Amino acid sequence: MHKLGVFQSRLSPPVNSHIQEFPFDNWEKEFDLLNKLNLSHIEWLITKNSFENNPLFKEVLTNYPISSLCCDHLIDDCIIFNWFLEKYLNPICKSAIKNNIKNITIPLLEQSNMEDNHKRKLFCNIIKEYGKKYKDKLNFSFEMELHSLKQLEIVNLCDNFYITYDTGNQTSCGYDHKYSLYHLHDKINNVHLKDRDFKGNSLNFGDGNTDFKLIFQLLKKYKYDSYYTLQPARGPDSREFETIYNCRNYILKLLI
Repeated sequence: MHKLGVFQSRLSPPVNSHIQEFPFDNWEKEFDLLNKLNLSHIEWLITKNSFENNPLFKEVLTNYPISSLCCDHLIDDCIIFNWFLEKYLNPICKSAIKNNIKNITIPLLEQSNMEDNHKRKLFCNIIKEYGKKYKDKLNFSFEMELHSLKQLEIVNLCDNFYITYDTGNQTSCGYDHKYSLYHLHDKINNVHLKDRDFKGNSLNFGDGNTDFKLIFQLLKKYKYDSYYTLQPARGPDSREFETIYNCRNYILKLLI
């Protein structure tokens, strides 16, 4: 059975019209819906709006099937500074260990994009210390919109550094999946399943330019056996369960 799960908030109505925001009123119900969908995990979400009051810091989450903690709140120009990571990443690491959650996802996107060589060098110098500090306790998985060789500059710093491969982001950036997966496959521990066109628009599965069939063929060839996480475009409000149900079925047909 494939480790197919869903990104947190996708099983809940949008919060304040945001595509992706922590569902304070619905987070426990999402795990009930997960079971009804026969999915294996939820990737937990931390945003800037939810950081201060996130249940991660208050609840005991050891019995919930959480694949990773996704640190959307780290999408910020200040990610290259140690004080910023001490304030906003270190508490996440401590809570992850407390709740027996092994993986932390760090999105290097938008304001935290590492395309700039100098910025990437500064970030590498800081983040590798976290890799060393939590060497035997945590894995850090980076979601990036970068050329494969630039991604490897970061993830090759530590043995516990990995890649979250976002199928939609890679497509919209114009990267060749065959080339990217050839170079990155042995460092990937999570695949975000998203369909985008070449203009960057997120679309229903099958309506964009993401070649899922090719991606799954290549991952099978490379014996990938870790997480797949549904992160599709949002469907109609109040029909979130139906949207994820349809996405699940679309993907399972291709994974078999």
